[in-house]
Amino acid sequence: MLSTHSLLPKLQAAYPHFSFTAGDRFAWSPDTQTIFYDTSDPRNTNLLIHELAHGVLEHRDYSKDVELIAMETEAWDTAVVLAAKYGIPISDGTVQDHLDTYRDWLHARSICPACEATGYQSAKNEYTCVACGHVWRVNEARLCGLRRYSKRSNLR
Repeated sequence: MLSTHSLLPKLQAAYPHFSFTAGDRFAWSPDTQTIFYDTSDPRNTNLLIHELAHGVLEHRDYSKDVELIAMETEAWDTAVVLAAKYGIPISDGTVQDHLDTYRDWLHARSICPACEATGYQSAKNEYTCVACGHVWRVNEARLCGLRRYSKRSNLR
């Protein structure tokens, strides 16, 4: 199996319009057309290919959390196809494990801090409870701890 170090020159040659930059995590920056990769585990080619897939798909921003889940799913589907070109297997289990982190993130954001029912996203970073009408804001929390802040409540 290819390491990140041996895969990088191949990706740079195939995708010269993207920059590949070592960093402390794997990420795609649409503004700079840069794929960041973590050098701490040179065997983790799956995440490098996944971030490349975001670039190939021209992923940018999202306004609803479910859009992020859809973008991540699309990027993993594309990563499986791209990885096959380089002889890198990406198992469905790996894909689902990574998507589970986003599903768990979305679920945690949607839990009402007042009554613990599941709410719906009513605006960017804002949720409303279907059971009690409570409204709360959430932080980005993809890379840090989730915070929920009560905005207003219809509770008496």
